[in-house]
Formats: sequence, C-alpha cells, structure tokens
Amino acid sequence: MSGTAIEIEGLRKAFGADEVLRGIDLTVRSGEVVCVIGPSGSGKSTLLRCVNLLEEPTGGTIRVNGDEITHPDANLDAIRIGIGMVFQQFNLFPHLTALGNVTVAQRKVLRRDKDEAARIARENLARVGLAGREDAYPARLSGGQQQRVAIARALAMDPSVMLFDEPTSALDPELVGDVLAVMRTLAEDGMTMLVVTHEMSFAREVADRVIFLDGGVVVEEGPAAQVISEPRQARTREFLARVLDPASAGAPAGTVGKEAPE
Repeated sequence: MSGTAIEIEGLRKAFGADEVLRGIDLTVRSGEVVCVIGPSGSGKSTLLRCVNLLEEPTGGTIRVNGDEITHPDANLDAIRIGIGMVFQQFNLFPHLTALGNVTVAQRKVLRRDKDEAARIARENLARVGLAGREDAYPARLSGGQQQRVAIARALAMDPSVMLFDEPTSALDPELVGDVLAVMRTLAEDGMTMLVVTHEMSFAREVADRVIFLDGGVVVEEGPAAQVISEPRQARTREFLARVLDPASAGAPAGTVGKEAPE
C-alpha cells in the first residue's frame, strides 16, 4: 500500500441545529479497506456522502487522490469520476436491462462508444458473477443480483476509490453472502474501499482498519481484529456487545447497528 486515497480533516456537518459530524479526521491509504461501524444516527452515511459531496460539509476539508473536493473551485465532475459509490438501495433504471444499466453512465459521462461500453459492461457483470444475465431487467433479478449490477455499474467507470453505504442492509439474509463475496474479491484485487457496514464478520475478515463512529466523532479506530475482538473503549465494547449478541439486548437480530436516515 502506498499513497493516500482519501484524506479528511476536521469534517463537520450540521443539519440545522443538529450537528451530525463533529470534527472527523480520517485517512485512507491507496489499496486499503476501511470499515466504518457505529449505532443508528451516528453519522456513518453522512460521512460517506460528504466524501463525494453528495452532502455539503459545514466545515473541514476532503481530498481524494490529492484533489480537494471541498475547494470552491474544485472540478467536481472530474473528481467524482474516480469515486464509485454503492448505496443501500440499488437505484437501477427499471426500463433498462442489466447491460443497459451498466453502459448508460459510461456513454453519457465517459463518452465511450456503444461497443466499448458494452464490452466493459459485460466484463464487469462477469466480475460480479452475473455473466449470462446481461439481458435481464431489474424486476427479474433478486435483490442481491440487483445490488451486484449496481456494483458492476460503479466498477465500469474505472474508479480508484469505492464507497459502500451499507450495501447489504436492504437484502434478505440469504442474499447477503453473494454481495459480500464480490466485495471480498475487490479487496483482494487491491481496490481502495471505504465501507459503512453492520456486517461485523465482513469487517473483521476483510478490513485493514475499523472506525467506530458515535455521536459524530471517531471513538476508536485500529486494526479490524483489535477493534472488533478487543476494543479499548467502553462505548465500543457496549456497541459490539449489542451487535454481536442482539438477543441479549432485547432487539431483533439484524436490526442493531443499522443507521436511520439522516
């Protein structure tokens, strides 16, 4: 790993009087996988959305591959081309096939011709395990398959950084594994990834570092195994006890740790 892919300094974000992020400092090195965990409303999704300026920060600076995206004169379109983002919801065009969904941004944003865009789309659909489903419409695909189309769509733009905002939270439990398997492969291939997740096993096994966010601040960060298995902060221990054994906290399994809309 070398170089810095994402550099965040003093990031603040407020919605009216509600300060969601309160001075976040975070660096993600090129080729690194960083998972962000934390309770509902802690600011995880807001942090991710600020990285490509889907949310306008209240203060602080964000650099992606050395370019300051928060600078007033920043070329946002050019910087965003290098940032792939996968959301909780798939956001596919229902009237387009899987192939069409993966080619449309290539043609409109990157100005690739029809044949080249289709070739790259097919390569990336195969990469996420959907070879042979190019002509399927979203309504004929499972939730997990739709999310993998969304990942292929992002990869087809040749990003240097991938942002994942709880990509499995909208899926039925039996469909989660296929999406996580694709993300594991991307990590093995050296893709820089900043991942908001409630999948603790994925974070433990795949992440180089884990960030625990609570109340808009970084409470703890460190190697994944250390933060998840031997957290140093009491608040981290309390959160993980609830997430890893939700029944003991009186909450349905799978509900603790998911972030509410902010």
